[in-house]
Amino acid sequence: MLGKNKIKFIRSLERKKERRESGCFLAEGSKLVGDTLDAFACELLVATPAWLQAHREARAAEIVEAAPEEIARASLLTTPQEVLAVYRIPHRTLDAAAVEERLTLALDTVQDPGNLGTIVRIADWYGIDDIVCSPACADLYNPKTVQATMGALSRVRVHYMPLPEFLSQVRVPVYGTFLDGENIYTQPLAERAVLVMGNEGSGISAEVEPYIARRLFLPDYPEGRAASESLNVAVATAVACAEFRRPK
Repeated sequence: MLGKNKIKFIRSLERKKERRESGCFLAEGSKLVGDTLDAFACELLVATPAWLQAHREARAAEIVEAAPEEIARASLLTTPQEVLAVYRIPHRTLDAAAVEERLTLALDTVQDPGNLGTIVRIADWYGIDDIVCSPACADLYNPKTVQATMGALSRVRVHYMPLPEFLSQVRVPVYGTFLDGENIYTQPLAERAVLVMGNEGSGISAEVEPYIARRLFLPDYPEGRAASESLNVAVATAVACAEFRRPK
């Protein structure tokens, strides 16, 4: 049985303050929990009898068998599912040397949780192991972000630090997307690099811009045709990453 105190605790993880104080975050749904259960220390696993029967290998500090209506009272989803997990927030360390050996993403004040989660998923698809976020970015462990990653947060390491501090130390080319940049489809792109993506509304900040050596632009098609003002930052990230991964 899922008691009132546990339901209250689970629902409290919607708030950043509670996540910080408890050191925990919430994941919901069979696909997401299945993809993350072995990647994080699970403090509490709540599931229906049928789910637990089908996943006898599942391990957690505490496992609670609950009816669907009990899970629904604890769930933050519009359509509750048959399992949810409370995980410990891991401590991630950025390997500065490793950044010099591969493509790394940096996000400058990407504030929408859904965009951040989708970008984590995009990074996972394109084999990008690390994302460096400015402190004003959305919280990776916001339940909306977690859901949007579709489990990719178990494979992609996300770090928070001031971007000028990070970019001033890297010794690989630093690219960024701008409306006045060079056409990304005509530019040579390094395999070992940092790609900076900016805020949903204002792009890359004046604070970060001086650290970007190579300005890129994602053109619409065909040139001169009336089109949307800009791309969603997650979509733009996918387009840019695809170009960086295009065989040279």
